[in-house]
Formats: sequence, C-alpha cells, structure tokens
Amino acid sequence: MTTPTLDRTKAAPVVRTGDRLFRGSTLTAGILILVTLAAVAIFLVAESIPAFTEDPAKIKGSPSSFWAYVGPLVFGTIWVAFIALLIAVPLSIGVALFITHYAPRRLAQSLGYVVDLLAAVPSVVYGLWGISVLAPAVQPIYSWLTDNFGWLPFFAAPVSGTGRTVLTVGIVLAVMVLPIITALSREIFLQTPKLHEEAALALGATRWEMIRIAVLPFGRPGIVSASMLGLGRALGETMAVAMILSPGAFITWALTQSQNTNTIAANIALNFPESHGLDVSVLIATGLILFVITFGVNFIARAIVDRRKAFSGAN
Repeated sequence: MTTPTLDRTKAAPVVRTGDRLFRGSTLTAGILILVTLAAVAIFLVAESIPAFTEDPAKIKGSPSSFWAYVGPLVFGTIWVAFIALLIAVPLSIGVALFITHYAPRRLAQSLGYVVDLLAAVPSVVYGLWGISVLAPAVQPIYSWLTDNFGWLPFFAAPVSGTGRTVLTVGIVLAVMVLPIITALSREIFLQTPKLHEEAALALGATRWEMIRIAVLPFGRPGIVSASMLGLGRALGETMAVAMILSPGAFITWALTQSQNTNTIAANIALNFPESHGLDVSVLIATGLILFVITFGVNFIARAIVDRRKAFSGAN
C-alpha cells in the first residue's frame, strides 16, 4: 500500500495589477526625486566653478577671495535663521500644547485652522507687513533697548530710525515658520499614548508635570524634525528679507542697527537681474553654499531623530 505524498510546493503569490502599478509609481517617484536632486547639485557645481578659479578682482566689489565675499552672507543667513527659530520654536510648542491639552475642543479647532492659514500667506505679504506695520511698531522698543542695553553688542548704537533691522527680519521669519512647526508639533503631541498620560495623572502628576514627563519626551523627535523644517524655510527665505533689510557686506552681531548683514537668498534675488558673466557664476556658487548648508542641517536633524527613534510614535 502506497502512502500519499504531500505536495510541499507553495503557490506563487498573486500580484494584482493595482499593486504592480502602485509599486512602480512609488519607485518612479523615489528615483525621480534622487535624479532631480543630483541634477541640481551637478548644475550648481558646474556653473560655480569659475567663481573658485577666476581672479577675485573680477568679482563685483573686488573681494580678496570668493570666501571673503560669501563669508558675511553665510553668517547673515545662519544668524537670521537662528533668531527666527529662537523666537518661533518656544512659541510654536506653547501654541501646540495649548491646542492639544488646554483649549476646549471648539476653540482648539478654530485656533488650529487660523494657525494653518498663516502658512498660506505669501512671503511678499509678510514683507509688506514687516515694512509697513511691524518695523514702525518695534522701532521705539529698539530705541529703548539701545538706551538701556547699548553696552551689549546685540543692541549697540546707533539704532535704526526705521525699525528695518535684522531683528525685525527674524520676527517676520518666526511668524512665517510658526505654522509649520506648530502643525507638526500638534500632530506629534496628539499621538502621545493615552496610557502614558493617564499613568502620569494617576501617579499624582499635575497637567504640566504630565506634559513634561510624558508628552514632551515622546514628541521630542517630532519637535526636532519640525524645527529643522522651519529652519529650512528660514534659510531659504528671499523676498521678506530683501524687502526689509538694508544689507551690507560685513559681519555684525548688532540687531537694531540700520546696516545689517545680508543673506545668501536675498543677495541672489537683489543682484541676479543686473549680473552677467563671472558675477552670475559667483551668485550660483553662493547658492551652492546654501545648498550645502541646508543639506548639512537636514543631515544633523536626521541624526538627532535617529538617536531618539526609540521614543518616536513610529516605534
């Protein structure tokens, strides 16, 4: 008597047409992003080579070297973005916590919509608001700061008579990046496990203590990611900075003076229409420097988030 043998071969999985199309489209999208990024990098490097090899005396303004030309611009770009984040991050976290843990539901929804709408305002409108409304309003404050704290390099005299200073630009950029950081932080805080919050409250913690020991540690990677996304917006902002600042080719820590260091993006926008030949290559080279700075910022942010990935909602 023969015993039946079991067929151990497994049937091949059935791949549906929709799954095949979706996989192909996502793969194409991912490859397209990498190709686009590589194309931008190649263009910037190729077009900026003359700026590094030609005689610096041919550059507009005749700097001693290309790095002497781009140095103040790099400083101004990072300095303005730092001021914006210094103002925006605490305010954004506070607004996000108020919406998620303090405000009544109806008020929280309305406030969330208002904050999200700020992201839809064009940068030109922010620039006009900074010139027409914000600058005249803060100029008396700048005068008071210079009179009382002028011994600090940040508020050294002479004070601007118009209020169009690097600190005004920092405030405008803070308002521009606030909806980005607030929206992402709000979504992260809402993903905090309820069991963690209830456990902290059950142990006798107040609402703020519960937020400090349960919500903020859980949302720290998201806060870092949101802050870096806002930093990328601040680093690349052009019109608002170009409309408000009266730039100069120097490095200064003063926040309330009328002459301020320019940023890379604003410098390109102001000078590109009148540039030709080597000057165009110099401007593209400064764009390459901004590209590297932005890439470095995102790389650092990714490293920080990876160190805290055990506390993220995805894990």
